[in-house]
Amino acid sequence: MEQNPWTTKKINPVYENPWIKVEHHEVLNPAGNEGVYGKVHFKNRAMGIIPIDQDGNTWLIGQFRYTLDEYAWEIPMGGGPLEEDKLESAKRELKEETGLRAEKWTEIMKIHTSNSVTDEVGYVYLAEDLTQGEAEFEETEVLKIKKLPFSTVVEMVMNGEITDGISIAGILKAARILNL
Repeated sequence: MEQNPWTTKKINPVYENPWIKVEHHEVLNPAGNEGVYGKVHFKNRAMGIIPIDQDGNTWLIGQFRYTLDEYAWEIPMGGGPLEEDKLESAKRELKEETGLRAEKWTEIMKIHTSNSVTDEVGYVYLAEDLTQGEAEFEETEVLKIKKLPFSTVVEMVMNGEITDGISIAGILKAARILNL
């Protein structure tokens, strides 16, 4: 493992809410010069799930993304508290957003979402052997659910219709794993 060439001199908290904490770091850069670094600390892991049924279909979630000011189609995903088991977080998010439960779970990816400014870590699971139930949206969610052939979803990535980083990475890795 490489050693950290940065020296942290001082950390000042800037802002905090239930999901993130923003910090201003005064540092010495690798050349030994004074510098600053902004860091966004996430209080949850990002959990993405790719449900695949016996016919090769998957589910996408459509929602308006406030920070982007645009509508997006994504894999089912959400936040998992750092102290909670990753798999349990993934199971909860799949149930909440789609109503699905899965008997078979495979972790296929760990991803750093934007490692130049944040410490957020994401995980993507493949969920199989599915049973349909009722979704349980949170009060902040106005979601549309769409069931599509997985091959169509891969084409949506390739055509630029899916732009979320975790979704893109997870879909392409799942396509490779499933030999599609």
